[in-house]
Parts: sequence; structure tokens; C-alpha cells
Amino acid sequence: MSAWRPLSSEELSSPPLETFGGPAFEVLRAVPAGAPPPTALVFASPHSGDLYPEDMVAAVRLPLETLRASEDAFVDRIIGGAPALGAAVVRARFARAYVDLNREPWELDPAMFDGDLPDYAQGRTARVAAGLGTIPRVAGEGRPIYGRKLSFDEARTRVELAHRPYHDALDRQLAAARAAHGAAILIDWHSMPAAAARGQRTKGGGVCDIVLGDRFGAACSPKLTALVERELEALGYNVARNAPYAGGYTTEHYGRPAKRTHALQIEINRALYMDETTRAPTDGLARLIADAETLTRALAGMELSALR
Repeated sequence: MSAWRPLSSEELSSPPLETFGGPAFEVLRAVPAGAPPPTALVFASPHSGDLYPEDMVAAVRLPLETLRASEDAFVDRIIGGAPALGAAVVRARFARAYVDLNREPWELDPAMFDGDLPDYAQGRTARVAAGLGTIPRVAGEGRPIYGRKLSFDEARTRVELAHRPYHDALDRQLAAARAAHGAAILIDWHSMPAAAARGQRTKGGGVCDIVLGDRFGAACSPKLTALVERELEALGYNVARNAPYAGGYTTEHYGRPAKRTHALQIEINRALYMDETTRAPTDGLARLIADAETLTRALAGMELSALR
């Protein structure tokens, strides 16, 4: 198997747009465009991006370091070995605070915008109420991000620039996996603050290291969740299911076991691999990289017929 490579802008259908610092996301895989994927695995990292386009920076009232606390820092590095093991990886480059790819495309808070929103905007969801819609309103313990109201055109630009093409690419990778292997397995990778992990106890009584979210069994075969749980526990992690995270938009939207797509969200306690104050990685990062590769191998070797 050849080394992974990022796809070209033509393959991505997402132009580089130099004024924004490059493409909004990258697709990494070990085979050239048009070749069937070697495994049914598609990994996503929607919150590991760290680019803050200039139009956003000009409008925010918070320091960028405060905004960066919402990033799933280093998660793309944790799964960096996956393409060489046969998984397609779709990773964000724009920061979550700019546009949240794990939301419905139009979950927008009307209070953030100057003027009325279109009828199709979804302004009454629980995530919008919490200030965490497609364009987040708050960061850093609930502090408002923006010093002015945004226009709907600004929101539409972000959705069309990043959200829509990211999900188009993710959908294409899943379709290719289904065509080649009869099923697709989507793992949506995230990290959680240590404070959130401390509030969740595992079945063994220890502090939670990793949360598996399968929408309470609706998003994937129970055999997939059980395999991932078993592998992670064998590696020494304390694992919880569906609390405090049951899976977001990506897991809910793509997880259709009856249609041969199984989606599972993995949340990793940041205390395992980084200092949340300095944002510097710790020695735990190397362990997680190795363990993610071990898990990827187990997933790649899973008998897909068992998921039906």
C-alpha cells in the first residue's frame, strides 16, 4: 500500500482559496482517485482545524487563544496513521469557531444576525440555545465571540465554503466504501475537556478516558460499538457509552445501519495527551497515536457481514 496523499482541489471540489489560508478540509487516503478504497473505514475529524480566516478575526471580540480552547487539538495527529492502514480520512482545516462541521448546515442563532434569517434556518435547536450552532455564538465558558452582529451572507459564505463541500466529500468516501465493500464504517473523532470527562464514571468506576457515542444504538450495529469498546479497554482505557456525548450531527445524519452505513463517535479525554492550559502535547500523545493504529487495524479486519 502506498503512502497516503492529500487529494487535489479538483478531486475535493473545494478550491484552495488562498485568501482563506488554503482549502477548508483535506481528504487523505492511500490510493489514487478513482481506485476502490482498500477498507470500509472512513475517519472524520471535524473539529481539529486551527485556521481562523481574516474575515472572522476582524469581527471577534475574544482573543484567539480563548477561541482555540474549542478546538479538538491534535486529534488529526492521533489518527494520522489511519490512511496508511486503509482508512480514508476527512479532516477540517478551518477552526470549529469559524464554522462547526458537526452541526446541521443552517443551525443559526437569530440573535447573532442583523436582519431576518431565511425560513430554512433552524434557530430553535438545543445546540443553538447553548450558543453552539453552525456559527458558534459563545466560547470560553460562555463568553460571546463577536463584537457585532453578523450578516446572513457571512454565514452562507462559511457554509458554502466549508460545511457543504466537507460533507459532500465525506458522503463520497462513504459511498465508495459501500460500493467496494458492501458497507461503510464511519468513525467521527473528537476530544473532550478533562472537566467533562471527570463528570462521567465508567462501568469500572474510574474516570472516563473515552466516550463512545452511537446514538444509543441507532447509528451503528451494536457489534461495532462492542468491538471498539473491547479493543480500547484491552489497551487500558476506561470507556463510557453515550454520556455525556451520544454523537452529534455527523453520527446521527450518516448512521444508517439498515442502509449499510455504521457511524460511531469517539471522544477522547484531552488530559490523556495534552496540557489544556498551555495547549502543549504531553507524552500521552505518542501512546494515543500508537493505540489509534491498533484500533484501526482491528476495525479494518472486522467481518463486515457480522454488521448486517
